[in-house]
Amino acid sequence: MGQKETLKVLMVCLGNICRSPTAQGVLEARLEQAGLKGRVIVDSAGTAGWHAGKAPDPRSQQVALQRGYNLGHLRARQATREDFDEFDYVLAMDSDNLNDLRVLEPAHYQGHLGLFLDYAFPNQQRSVPDPYYTQGDQGFHEVVDLIEQASDAFILELKKTLRSVNTHPSNAAAFFSGALQY
Repeated sequence: MGQKETLKVLMVCLGNICRSPTAQGVLEARLEQAGLKGRVIVDSAGTAGWHAGKAPDPRSQQVALQRGYNLGHLRARQATREDFDEFDYVLAMDSDNLNDLRVLEPAHYQGHLGLFLDYAFPNQQRSVPDPYYTQGDQGFHEVVDLIEQASDAFILELKKTLRSVNTHPSNAAAFFSGALQY
């Protein structure tokens, strides 16, 4: 992988109608605030295709909008093996999603596949809880809280990566293969 001017991030949950589109919307807004709009491209997908083409859950949209994040333009899609050819980071919302993605991951993938919350809570194997298993809207608020924390930590990682790649182009392939650690 040569020098990259932009990085591409894919957020993945099960159905792509609550957690991963929320992560996409929050991360996009926070990237813009950090001055990285256009340098980091974010998308979301689900490991299952049940909701392909549908908008995020109305409760996800409502809670996100209360916090200033608009998810209304997003549409669900299913993650594919080809996503690994396009995205530098493929980040799962929970360990089940991560295991599903490992099945899709080609042997030649040079990016990073992992849990999104690892950025905010290193070495804790934390998952963004599925809000469908909580009472009322509280689960949707908890999802946004966790995603905001992880987004802020992830943006710090992205800044280091962009600075490293742009300062030392020969380091790009080594960084994404895991040979370089920061």
